[in-house]
Amino acid sequence: MKIISVESYRKLSRFGANLIAAQIAVKPRSVLGLATGSSPVGIYRDLIDRYRAGELDFSEVTSINLDEYIGLSPDHPQSYRRFMQENLFDHVNIDPARTFVPNGLAPDLDAECEAYDKRISDLGGIDLQLLGIGLDGHIGFNEPSDAFMKPTHVAELHQSTITANSRFFANEDEVPRRAISMGVGGIMQARKILLVANGIAKRTIVDRAFNGPITPRIPASILQLHPDVTVIYSME
Repeated sequence: MKIISVESYRKLSRFGANLIAAQIAVKPRSVLGLATGSSPVGIYRDLIDRYRAGELDFSEVTSINLDEYIGLSPDHPQSYRRFMQENLFDHVNIDPARTFVPNGLAPDLDAECEAYDKRISDLGGIDLQLLGIGLDGHIGFNEPSDAFMKPTHVAELHQSTITANSRFFANEDEVPRRAISMGVGGIMQARKILLVANGIAKRTIVDRAFNGPITPRIPASILQLHPDVTVIYSME
């Protein structure tokens, strides 16, 4: 595991974009596992700039996202599909048919979860998985629990997650209480993992996740067992 500490969010974004751009350069048909939230936004902006400068080509890339709220349509302002469109997909030459986000409106959620894991398998797995980390150590919507959830699953969001995500909604009552999330099994099968954590508030959980015991009470701690993880932490 490599833990890189940088002074600013700008440097975090640049370093993260460097790794993703290198992955695409080495393997143009890469399968990228993508994340939402505030931490990856700067990375996506940097990648867009590189595409516009003619330095990066997404035409053969496939993307598969970590999660999606249950009950939100793809065009809802706070859906993760909409987030990805606005922050990356609409600005680069990625094939829309090769961008995958769980369907939060699926009539059979269990079947949607099973189909999502099959899709990852059919794609040959994820080459590079981008992650953020919650203040409680969650990755995706794998919340602290008594056991690691391996498959893609329906996650009941903890109150701390609901409260943290309420800043993106008009009020806390509008935040969905459930989501479809890739499980730690899918995440751990990625060939490379890049986790980004921005700000002083994340310092404690980064230390607990990567220097403490491996426990499902801190889901990100399982990444200690992965052979190729890079953590970029901004002290800004």
